[in-house]
Amino acid sequence: MIVVEKVDKTPVAKRLVEIVERKGQGHPDYIADGISEWVSRYLSKFYMEQFGVILHHNVDKTLVVGGQATPRFGGGEVLQPIYILVSGRATYEVRTRDGVVKIPLGPVVIQAARDWIKQHFRYLDPDVHTVIDYRIGQGSADLVGIYDLGVKSVPLANDTSVGVGYAPLTPLEDLVYKTERLLNSRDFKAKYPEVGEDVKVMGVRVGKEVKLTVAAAMISRLTKDKSHYLSVKEDVQRAVEDLAAKVAPEYGVEVTINAADKPEHGIFYLTVTGTSAEHGDDGMTGRGNRANGLITPMRSMSLEAAAGKNPVSHVGKIYNVVAQRIADKIYKQLKEITEVYVEIVSQIGKPINEPKILNIEIIKDGELTSEIKNEVGAIAREELDRITQITDLVLRGEASLY
Repeated sequence: MIVVEKVDKTPVAKRLVEIVERKGQGHPDYIADGISEWVSRYLSKFYMEQFGVILHHNVDKTLVVGGQATPRFGGGEVLQPIYILVSGRATYEVRTRDGVVKIPLGPVVIQAARDWIKQHFRYLDPDVHTVIDYRIGQGSADLVGIYDLGVKSVPLANDTSVGVGYAPLTPLEDLVYKTERLLNSRDFKAKYPEVGEDVKVMGVRVGKEVKLTVAAAMISRLTKDKSHYLSVKEDVQRAVEDLAAKVAPEYGVEVTINAADKPEHGIFYLTVTGTSAEHGDDGMTGRGNRANGLITPMRSMSLEAAAGKNPVSHVGKIYNVVAQRIADKIYKQLKEITEVYVEIVSQIGKPINEPKILNIEIIKDGELTSEIKNEVGAIAREELDRITQITDLVLRGEASLY
């Protein structure tokens, strides 16, 4: 069922207060999301190569337990490694005409986690600074059975869940997202290698005034002393201020970098590896960004962890991607719309292209005509008809999940 309605609420950008957050790629929660997702991709590719289909799995329960480190200007050591536990369910064995084939889950999981760390960090060595473990059980018979029934046609939902999307981003949402992406970009790291990967951005707007608080871990071995640290910190602040002037020129933006610093007491945000996970900060899949890469308490949100769920039938992943695609297309194609929200609810055991309800909320000036409703409904139906293509988007890394 597709429902299209006009809702009477103030667009977020016009409200008095707005709050937006993003946890960047070195944050412990982001690490958990990233590793969960790469384990799912590695398993999916292994299953495809060996058996021609992606077999049942959900590895969306990764836990990152912080270690201990002693960073200092010009050096520092990791005393206790970060402990990473990948947990969930997966297919352990496959019965074929030639007998039972065992799946090497352990090597696949460990390789995926190590590769993710190597690609996303410069100074976090997965072989030295982390201990990677896994606890993955066989999927329950009823869920696996439902999955297998749909694997050769339209997959059947293996959960009753909800996916949410909205468009467009507000200027503050855009700024928060782009701030983290700037500080973790290759060009910025080349210019300021002292800035670590653990970047967290919190934006608070009251009227036209924005306070942007940025936590940016610094690499201790590359930062020789206090003056060096403060110099880099000032440059980071200027870079964010310049970005804000381009992305949100309508706002007055006050930028604070590493607010917990107390230079007079020798307190600085220094890390050996570039992440706060090296010293007591923990993380877990699903505790960070929603599927669009932001944490937005002023918006409708799903609490599902999109990362790590199988990309074939788990609506906790697929519906978040589809909902966002529908919202983006509606906003782009129908110029008179101010905001659009999409919520999709599944029912376990039903084809994923037949949701229990697909609700579309439109904010616009003037009447929501039957013609507009028909256009909106057609966009939604078109995306539902293409829903099986989401699997390939996910495996290619082209779908936003966190």
